[in-house]
Amino acid sequence: MQRDLLEKIKSDLDHKLVLLSGPRQVGKTTLAKTIYSGTHEYFNMDNEEHRVLVKKMAWRRDCDLVVFDELHKVKKWKSWIKGIYDTEGVRPRLLITGSARLDIYRKGGDSLAGRFFSYRLHPFSVAEVKEKYSPDEALKHIMKFGGFPEPFIKADEQVAKRWRRSHIDRILHEDLFDIAAIHNIRGLETLVELLRNSVGSTISYESLSRDLQVSPHTVKQWINVLESLYVLFVVTPYSHNIARSLLKQPKVYFYDTGFIKDDEGSRLENAVACALMKRLHFLEDTMGEKCSLHYLRDKEKREVDFLMVRDGKPEKLIEVKLADTDIFSLKHFAGFFEDHAEAVLLVKNVKRELLLNGIKVKKASEWLSTLEA
Repeated sequence: MQRDLLEKIKSDLDHKLVLLSGPRQVGKTTLAKTIYSGTHEYFNMDNEEHRVLVKKMAWRRDCDLVVFDELHKVKKWKSWIKGIYDTEGVRPRLLITGSARLDIYRKGGDSLAGRFFSYRLHPFSVAEVKEKYSPDEALKHIMKFGGFPEPFIKADEQVAKRWRRSHIDRILHEDLFDIAAIHNIRGLETLVELLRNSVGSTISYESLSRDLQVSPHTVKQWINVLESLYVLFVVTPYSHNIARSLLKQPKVYFYDTGFIKDDEGSRLENAVACALMKRLHFLEDTMGEKCSLHYLRDKEKREVDFLMVRDGKPEKLIEVKLADTDIFSLKHFAGFFEDHAEAVLLVKNVKRELLLNGIKVKKASEWLSTLEA
């Protein structure tokens, strides 16, 4: 299965450093090692021998690519790689991969300004695996096992459960300490459990704070950390005033659809959210667009699940349902955007496409298969 970013990364490596970040075990190292069919050097900073070789700058200069995995674990890594780039350029090509921590550290300071392109790697989407799986099979797989390569490919429930437990434990007990001084791990674990049972619903920092017996500010901080670690992402209500939007109750979705509660509707909505976010991140990373994902809700509690926004312009309104074809809320909000945003109702269990009062009704799996990243 071809990862969507491969050709883009190959092209950019000829000109600058490339930073590849994303969730733990999403396939960054595998992708890095398959970029070039020629020779490459690979160094993992979790390996003591590799750390010594990197410190001595002992990699071959006649290979096609040098991959530094988890380089952020090296002290002052940004200054170090900047020195390599400034003195040796990108021959051999230089690719730096890492967990979400790499993305966090990349945002701090400007020592690498103008020297890199960055990408975010996401779990599998229906569109990405369509050459091997039918749209229905792919969506079913993602809803059951999630889109991370190992559980998705093995397609075994017991393996998926064991992998998932190890995955989240490693993030909360290892990765967490590199980016935040959080000592209440049990509280954070409880928060994750509460959130995985709340996918598709708005969350209240105040309510969660009462459940966890911490302040609302602490709850928000913890969610920000989980977002930074690519455990989940936050979707805010749409408003022309972005500051107002950020103050309203958000929703959260998990990068691992298989991790959330065993509810078909919630998993379908989460799978769609992941596919949309993957598409928007791709546009940001490859085209420099500013993108965001929102939901719509008014005082009468009319609601549309998603609104995709590109460079400040609403692009698509998307409602997700298992079987219902009710278009009332979608039709209501579509009227505010006139012809500027396409309104689509995605239904998992529908036999054919429909057009209801100007609203397109699409089979969810088929539509997702066309949503190229």
